[in-house]
Amino acid sequence: MTATTYNPGKGEGSPVGVAILGLGTVGAEVLRLLGERAGDFERRVGGPVEVRAVAVRDKSKPRPGVDPDLLTDDAFSLVEREDIDVIVEVIGGIDYPRRVVLAALKAGKSVVTANKALVAACGAELSDAAESTGADLFFEAAVAAAIPVVGPLRRSLAGDQVNKVVGIVNGTTNFILDAMDATGADYDDMLAEATRLGYAEADPTADVEGHDAASKAAILSGLAFHTRVTADDVHCEGITGITAEDIAAAKAADCTIKLLATCERVKGEDGTEGISARVYPALIPRRHPLATVRESFNAVFVEADAAGRLMFYGRGAGGNPTASAVLGDLVAAGRNKVFGGRAPGDSTYANLPILDFGEVTTRYHIDLHVDDRVGVLADIARTFADEGISLRTVRQEGANPGARLVIITHSAKEDTLRGCIDALTDLDAVLSINSVIRIEGMDV
Repeated sequence: MTATTYNPGKGEGSPVGVAILGLGTVGAEVLRLLGERAGDFERRVGGPVEVRAVAVRDKSKPRPGVDPDLLTDDAFSLVEREDIDVIVEVIGGIDYPRRVVLAALKAGKSVVTANKALVAACGAELSDAAESTGADLFFEAAVAAAIPVVGPLRRSLAGDQVNKVVGIVNGTTNFILDAMDATGADYDDMLAEATRLGYAEADPTADVEGHDAASKAAILSGLAFHTRVTADDVHCEGITGITAEDIAAAKAADCTIKLLATCERVKGEDGTEGISARVYPALIPRRHPLATVRESFNAVFVEADAAGRLMFYGRGAGGNPTASAVLGDLVAAGRNKVFGGRAPGDSTYANLPILDFGEVTTRYHIDLHVDDRVGVLADIARTFADEGISLRTVRQEGANPGARLVIITHSAKEDTLRGCIDALTDLDAVLSINSVIRIEGMDV
């Protein structure tokens, strides 16, 4: 079968065979809900949704309530089975899932995945495989669990021009930063608290260094701007360097600090368009809707020409929310199997260039420790002026020894800012540069 082959579907009332790859928190919840709400799913899909196999790593592990006859440790064997129509991949990782999912798509099986790393790294390859056989590839759960973002970008906003997507897409980092903002505590203390409460993994690197958010930013950028974007195209910085002093300085500026995934359509001086995809901690004004996102919640803010500003908010992780998104995709894939039709494919017609991070323009919050003497402020202001950066506000506080200057700039390019920081470092009056944090959302 090719992507252009007419597929009338199996016909109303036909069963849809499902294989689940992985039986962790999400996979177990998907299996449970499919069993408990079988009647609802049958009516929504147009035929019975039947789980016919579950692939696990260790078949001998006790799994109360799971029919042992469903279990297999050979996921590849499920790809060739004629009684399986849809593969649900909730394993995680890249290498092994990539091989299984590719094999499934090439065999004409539709795939529902919650695997953000896989989609971000191999989305083009998977989409091409789906296109070659007319199979569906769904991945709503890969970005923000139950929060519907992929569907609106793929379908609801397909007739609009999306200009910017900015979001809080990692619950662990949002919990930590929100707790630091609420209590004034240090990063290490709040990371320990997040670990104790189960918000942070034993190894939190992917979350706190921004890699998880970068994968999601790549997916969102590709959908929003009709361009293939991978995680390697996303500039990525984490939150491990954020201090209690940074949080306090943000409060003094009537801002809070969030780890933001920002995907932006940018027009250059010559009129050509490109994409900026970046993840970093940033100050946002407390009046901004994203500033109100608390604890481990996620939110995605979209700006489009005709639709204007939209925000999607909710639980962005966890077994139940992720299973909800997986099951939503499964209903869509199942209906296509029963009645015919396909999900929207990979739209990459725009093929916009990915901008170098140095070309990104934003505002900056700069915290300096300086000598407390006449002429220091003038020297620092002159340094900014020489680099072509305009200052919005300057606040001076006492320090012992010296003084503390907190500067907020107007918009400037990253490359320009880097040159200015180098010049400030060379000034004898600058004892140290405590932090440089970007500012987003000032126009909301």
